[in-house]
Amino acid sequence: MKKNVIVMGQLSTAQWSELEQHFQLVELAKPLDLTQPEVRTALDEAHALIGSGLPITTELLDAAPKLEVIATISVGYDNIPVDELTRRGIMLCNTPDVLTETTADTGFALVMATARRVVELAEWVKAGHWQASLGPDMFGSDVNGKTLGMVGFGRIGQAVARRGALGFGMKVLYSNASPKPELEKELGAERRELNELLAEADFVCLTVPLTAETEKLIGAEQLAQMKTSAILINIARGKVVDENALIDALEKGVIKAAGLDVFKQEPLSVSSPLLTMPNVVALPHIGSATHETRQAMAQRAVDNVRLALQGERPISLVNEETWT
Repeated sequence: MKKNVIVMGQLSTAQWSELEQHFQLVELAKPLDLTQPEVRTALDEAHALIGSGLPITTELLDAAPKLEVIATISVGYDNIPVDELTRRGIMLCNTPDVLTETTADTGFALVMATARRVVELAEWVKAGHWQASLGPDMFGSDVNGKTLGMVGFGRIGQAVARRGALGFGMKVLYSNASPKPELEKELGAERRELNELLAEADFVCLTVPLTAETEKLIGAEQLAQMKTSAILINIARGKVVDENALIDALEKGVIKAAGLDVFKQEPLSVSSPLLTMPNVVALPHIGSATHETRQAMAQRAVDNVRLALQGERPISLVNEETWT
């Protein structure tokens, strides 16, 4: 008898067919309504969940006694109770590697857009204000040759740093990571304590995972340590930054600008002051949002589910204890 897989995310026709060869598939919409009999029935028989933004709660897990694996179509899993899954012997799989370069592209696009005021000036032109040559009050800042400070130096952080060092001749600093001698040799990167990096960098780019230690890692105290000409880039998680402190720092000129792909609350509230600030470039969490990358992420999740339910080790297993 085929095992049952609940699909809660976009799969291509080919990916759906691949899973359907081996398993019985049930498609459910988010958010799950556990009061609905069909949802309860599906969970009661489910051996796997696959999708993005999965709403994993203790109540859901209690309703899915046969669950063996959850495959999230994302790298981050801060919204999933990993310890509880491990306690129950449920494997959690994510999709690292396949979105590294795409997310780094987004990060560096924010560097360029904020430094050269791309969004602000494009809207200025569209509004018909370009009647004469620009004056100094409309000038941007150079990127080439500046100092790029990476807070977090994992796969994505390293990819952003390569773009800066090799493409734009930037000096690279990094913190919140173990020493990386090979990258120091390759990119000329230098390791700094966080306060030192904040004081030296022209661009501070956040790529750390969200943990208890990194929540509000960048607050009023840290923003005050940055140059008044510095720009903050966040492609990590919104809660890594104290958003109220950032708004205050931008309003008072403590830092020059911010490029943000993530926020404390998503979607960003229409009442957020960030939406009306000309020195803010705000994106709708598009770090991995390309056709190619999203398909690759979904395929990794499909592969993880297939392998796990067939008794083989998944490619991207988060809680190793469930396998060993």
